[in-house]
Amino acid sequence: MSALQKMMGWIDDRFPLTATYKAHLSEYYAPKNFNFWYFFGSLALLVLVIQIVTGIFLTMNYKPDAALAFISVEYIMRDVEWGWLIRYMHSTGASMFFVVVYLHMFRGLMYGSYRKPRELIWIFGVLIYLVLMAEAFVGYMLPWGQMSYWGAQVIVNLFAAVPFIGEDLSIWIRGDYVISDATLNRFFAFHVIALPLVLIALVAVHLVALHEVGSNNPDGIEIKKKKDPKTGIPLDGIPFHPYYTVKDIVGVIVFLMLFSAIVFFAPAMGGYFLEAANFVPADPLKTPEHIAPLWYFTPFYAILRAVPPLFGSQFPGVVAMGLSIVFLFFLPWLDRSKVKSIRYRGPIYKAFLAAFIVSFIGLGYLGLLPSTPVATIFAQIFSVIYFLFFLLMPWYTSIDKTKPEPERVTG
Repeated sequence: MSALQKMMGWIDDRFPLTATYKAHLSEYYAPKNFNFWYFFGSLALLVLVIQIVTGIFLTMNYKPDAALAFISVEYIMRDVEWGWLIRYMHSTGASMFFVVVYLHMFRGLMYGSYRKPRELIWIFGVLIYLVLMAEAFVGYMLPWGQMSYWGAQVIVNLFAAVPFIGEDLSIWIRGDYVISDATLNRFFAFHVIALPLVLIALVAVHLVALHEVGSNNPDGIEIKKKKDPKTGIPLDGIPFHPYYTVKDIVGVIVFLMLFSAIVFFAPAMGGYFLEAANFVPADPLKTPEHIAPLWYFTPFYAILRAVPPLFGSQFPGVVAMGLSIVFLFFLPWLDRSKVKSIRYRGPIYKAFLAAFIVSFIGLGYLGLLPSTPVATIFAQIFSVIYFLFFLLMPWYTSIDKTKPEPERVTG
């Protein structure tokens, strides 16, 4: 027995290293027909690592102080060695995180990855999405630029619309009667400690739940139902390592090429990733001409603005914005189709899914624009389509004509 084998045996006697490696990599059997859409889960994990590592380096020079925060960001950009690169990697990573998460969620909608027995995986995934939104919101305030300050002002004031407890709730979130140094400090604490810990824990349980029930596939067939009678290995499964670890490396290389191109040549992405107003120090006495959240929040912001105020209160819009995310949790029980994958669904589901995607993109675009009567009408139309996708799902998935699923995966 070699020294390495002895060392591994010593570790395995005290920690299940080899057993964990086998359970989650070399002996975790994934469907053999994964396609392009299955890159985005591993890419989301990659971006999470990028954000954590770059965030650690940024905190070494950042000052969570209302008088020094903006100056410290400028110091990072101008004087810290390679500070500009770390900052741009972090800001680009924030947007790319949402790009891969949205594509990952879209794949789930296409192939029914939220259906039984993966309901808990989907719920953990939506919770990750919520925490990610909170993490992005509090992080966006840290540069203490004009959009950081006024964006936080708008979002925190939404909580004031909640009846009875709204005013106290908004004061509790701010830590003061206005957006101030106290708000910046608590948002910094949430961004670098509290929310990342929750995010990492949710990602861990998301993966554990996934490996417990097994991965879905483009055919929506449970590969565990067809096993080799001698070995007990799924007939349509292959070990995740080395087959999919190698395949994921290809996706990682392509992603890093795109990521690097943005970081080095277009880090602001025309104002969509980094807004021009945020390169101006926060000024409580000067409101920007147009306040809009970053692109990954704009669909929900458009829904908020599409709902008319009631008795001068924006609370109905806040409720609609909240429900637009809450409905995602109930997706596994709203879908009554006999099949999971879009490959075998009928034209009705495909039409509703296409309308849902168009409405989401349309709302995202409208959320970037100033509020006008025409934009509001379009936002209301798209909002209705968005909600009908969920509200009518039990009906249209039950009447939709489906094709029979094959016995084995088709590749």
